Amino acid sequence: MANRICELLGIRYPIFLGGMAHVAREPLVSAVSKAGGVGIIGAGGMPPDELARQIELVRRATDRPFGVNLMLMDPSVPEQVEVVVRARVPLVTTGAGSPAKYMDALKEAGILVFPVVPAVKLAVRMERLGADGVIAEGMESGGHIGTETTMALVPQIVDAVSVPVVAAGGIADGRGMAAALALGAAGVQVGTRFLASEEAPVHEDYKRAVLKAQDRDTIITGRTLGRPVRCLANKLTKTLARYEAEGRDPEEFESLAVGGLRRAVYEGDLEKGSLMAGQIAGLIRDIKPVAEIIQDMVRKAAEILTRGVDFPTP
Repeated sequence: MANRICELLGIRYPIFLGGMAHVAREPLVSAVSKAGGVGIIGAGGMPPDELARQIELVRRATDRPFGVNLMLMDPSVPEQVEVVVRARVPLVTTGAGSPAKYMDALKEAGILVFPVVPAVKLAVRMERLGADGVIAEGMESGGHIGTETTMALVPQIVDAVSVPVVAAGGIADGRGMAAALALGAAGVQVGTRFLASEEAPVHEDYKRAVLKAQDRDTIITGRTLGRPVRCLANKLTKTLARYEAEGRDPEEFESLAVGGLRRAVYEGDLEKGSLMAGQIAGLIRDIKPVAEIIQDMVRKAAEILTRGVDFPTP
């Protein structure tokens, strides 16, 4: 049976690159698309003119489909939408809000829209708005997260909507991909595993921190502010956690957190940087080319899904 995601996007493998701000830029985006998945530019915090430049760079590097992730809390989103509409980008994924006010413009431009959703009700709402698919993201993910686990969330969303569902959160190899497909997802979104790739344009110290991570080395901060974020634990996140426990003024929390991701990505600051990474970081032990990561993932998933299981007859 043909895969719905692959047919819809014209790609070889139903693998999305997570739209990681400051990380999902041309070298990584192009590599994922060239390898048969769909690379997604992370537009969060990106000025509109830089977004236009990144789109052009990806188009020069490959003729394969790609997308743009819009963080809807970003004040420059209206201008970013104008950029993607003018560029006729094949796919837009959205997070941190509802794309309702932009949906008509995106659809009229022939752009497929896949909102990231952390709950069943939101998935249903996005389908009613006209979304072409949804990305069901569990709390195992790095960066901004919801409250439900991938294992519990994905099948419930699959049962609640008719559009294709992409599973995200805690997926870094073929076992995770096979599990997601077995739960009914039509594809997967991968972030942390691609962060630790040769093409990821981030500081090498950040990549090495991912490799060193163990299963319990991530921490969630920002819950009391209604904006939970998962990162590798370090001096910054431990201080933020203390501020929350002490009930400090939210402005004090924000002033400490602001710029943390930039410090991690561009400077490799392991103490004052926001080293966003998912819980699956504990499974990642090497830095490889994107093409090899995707080939290994698909090969292992296919092996698992085609392997017979001999259960006794009930």
